[in-house]
Amino acid sequence: MNLRVKLLLAFVILIIVPLCILGVVTFMVTSNSIEEKYSRQTEYSLKAVSYSISSVFKQMDNVTDSGIGTSVFHMALSEKDPSKQDLSATEQLDLNASQRSFRNLLYNHPSMSYAFLYNLHGDNSTVSIFTKENFNAMKFDEFKKQPLFQEVMDLNAVPKWIAPHEYPEITGPDPVFTQIRLIKELSTFKNIGILVVQIKSWDIESIFRNLSLDQTSGSTHFMLVNDDGLILFDPMQSLDGQKVQSLMDYPVQFKEGYQSFKASFNSHNSIVSMYHLKEYPWSIVSVTSWDSLSEETKVFAQWFIGITLLCLFGALTFNVVFMNRITGSIAMIVRFMRRVEGGDFKVRVDDKGNDELHVLSKGFNDLVDKINLLFTQVKKEQKQKNQAELRVLQAQIKPHFLFNTLESINVLAMQNEGAKVSEMVYRLGNILRISIESNEVIPLEKEIDHLRSYLEIQKFRFEDIFDYEIDVPNELLKRSILKLTLQPLVENSIQHGFEGITYKGIIRISCWSEQGKMILQIEDNGIGIGPEQLLAFEYMRSDQNDDHEVVSNRNSVNHERRGLGVRSVADRIRIHYGDFYGLFICSSNTTGTIIRCIIPDDEWGDFDA
Repeated sequence: MNLRVKLLLAFVILIIVPLCILGVVTFMVTSNSIEEKYSRQTEYSLKAVSYSISSVFKQMDNVTDSGIGTSVFHMALSEKDPSKQDLSATEQLDLNASQRSFRNLLYNHPSMSYAFLYNLHGDNSTVSIFTKENFNAMKFDEFKKQPLFQEVMDLNAVPKWIAPHEYPEITGPDPVFTQIRLIKELSTFKNIGILVVQIKSWDIESIFRNLSLDQTSGSTHFMLVNDDGLILFDPMQSLDGQKVQSLMDYPVQFKEGYQSFKASFNSHNSIVSMYHLKEYPWSIVSVTSWDSLSEETKVFAQWFIGITLLCLFGALTFNVVFMNRITGSIAMIVRFMRRVEGGDFKVRVDDKGNDELHVLSKGFNDLVDKINLLFTQVKKEQKQKNQAELRVLQAQIKPHFLFNTLESINVLAMQNEGAKVSEMVYRLGNILRISIESNEVIPLEKEIDHLRSYLEIQKFRFEDIFDYEIDVPNELLKRSILKLTLQPLVENSIQHGFEGITYKGIIRISCWSEQGKMILQIEDNGIGIGPEQLLAFEYMRSDQNDDHEVVSNRNSVNHERRGLGVRSVADRIRIHYGDFYGLFICSSNTTGTIIRCIIPDDEWGDFDA
């Protein structure tokens, strides 16, 4: 992940995300606050409505109490001609004082719709008190079969109120409220009849209408619901007679007191509040659209989203306009650093400007210059060291080898072996010529001639000890190689591999090309190198580790091999060609030793003959 993405991601995570979380939390807190505040206000409103509704019913209770107290209902039930008790059709002068007083009460109650009596004695007839057009009261025999009859009898003259849609077979299809109560004879308290009084819903409608005017326009819907969830009265007359539970996705329990919750009502997200009337089995329900209540919250959310998008746009603009320059410059410096890691010390960063990026770019350029200078110095010193090692190696043609060779030439001269003396002198001259040559890299062909001269001289001295084979393809003879690479390796086989053997030794020198590398292999059938001796050989150890070597007898045995022989060849190859090239030794006490020298096949080009 690059720096630009990291900075943008940090801005989003540390600023945008917390801002979004803060907005969501604020939105939720505001919504809950609005819901709680509205719930408290609705509780006060519903309590006031319940008081007003109870007042309407209590007012009617007072009217019927007056009729009972003045014996109007007693006289109507004991009258031989029940038709004369219809107070709505009787002339005022034909009534007695009690009847006139009760008639005034009825007429002063404008919502009165109908009133009649069931006679519990005699023929169980129906006595009309206040007539209603197009309405026939249920016969008493049928009424007695209703569960409501026993409930009225159990209330023992306490009024029982019935709302619309609860008992349509008794109250009829009109939206009226019906009071049913037992009538007793005042002197003996015997049950003499049942009073049924219906009042129109005008007063209830007026209460709900006034309440709706105090709410936001069209946002609140009030209803009267019984404990079974049946909608008894809906001022808008759209939900009359339906079950509340069928309109909601929330389980409702009608219980005493006040409750409020958020739910889906009639497929709209709403706040539903309920208040149970204390003296009646009904609840006042208000349903308020949540959209209307959360209008301010939505405005806040819109502003918040707008500001967040604006901030995000500003962040992206800042990232494109300003951060691109910063991150682009840093990314360019990183790319150049990787090029420096790959060995390219010519890269330079454009250090225009006068800010911190200019200081960083200038510092990078200065650092690369210093590294380049140090690297050049190290290469120079390493080259000088390699040349010094090469000179030492060149000078390592041991005096005893020269003395022995010259002694052999002297013996041959004394034996008049002129041809052999000439051959020996030629071979020795060839060795000395290549050893003192100034070029460090020579064609493989010259290296093979030098090696063959060395082997022939050794063959003159140790004719019966070993033979040698050289197998180098002609197409590889023009490849380049560090001089004095093969002779120290072959010398190792002659001096140490064939020491004390009872059979004739064989040295095989072969060469081939493979995957862009040239491999030279020196194989002998000598005594080999044991595991401990091979481990102690450590021909590839760097020079700095030599300071910590502990000289032992075992190391002294291999001193020549590690000091100026194979060790020198391995180090020169590694330093000149790199760590991917060098020597690999495989040896055992029974199979002899194989040394592979791996160098580049084409990096130095071909040499002309």
